[in-house]
Amino acid sequence: QVQLVESGGGLVQAGGSLRLSCAASGRTFSPETMGWFRQAPGKEREFVAAIRRGGIVTKYADSVKGRFTISRDNAKSTVFLQMNSLKLEDTAVYYCAIGPRWSMPSRTSEYNYWGQGTQVTVSS
Repeated sequence: QVQLVESGGGLVQAGGSLRLSCAASGRTFSPETMGWFRQAPGKEREFVAAIRRGGIVTKYADSVKGRFTISRDNAKSTVFLQMNSLKLEDTAVYYCAIGPRWSMPSRTSEYNYWGQGTQVTVSS
């Protein structure tokens, strides 16, 4: 049974920073792409960032490029999302997910396992 647990969400003022963590358990973690997604109220879940198994190759949504950084620690089966210069429109529930081994898709349908999410609220 694969389990993903996100943490690190909270309330932050615009311009501030947060670091999200996602701890995986129940299987070998390193082979797969890991992704972060978010879902705001009334909107579809959208891609935020992904990282290949080696931790070097990354991909970002245009809306977060230059502000967010994804990283991973395979020894600890954990993936991180450092979020800087947060904006009101970054408010959402953030989810991590396990994706395919050989690509970094942005579609939710290509990710197999999901965490429960962590709320990020950016205030003015």
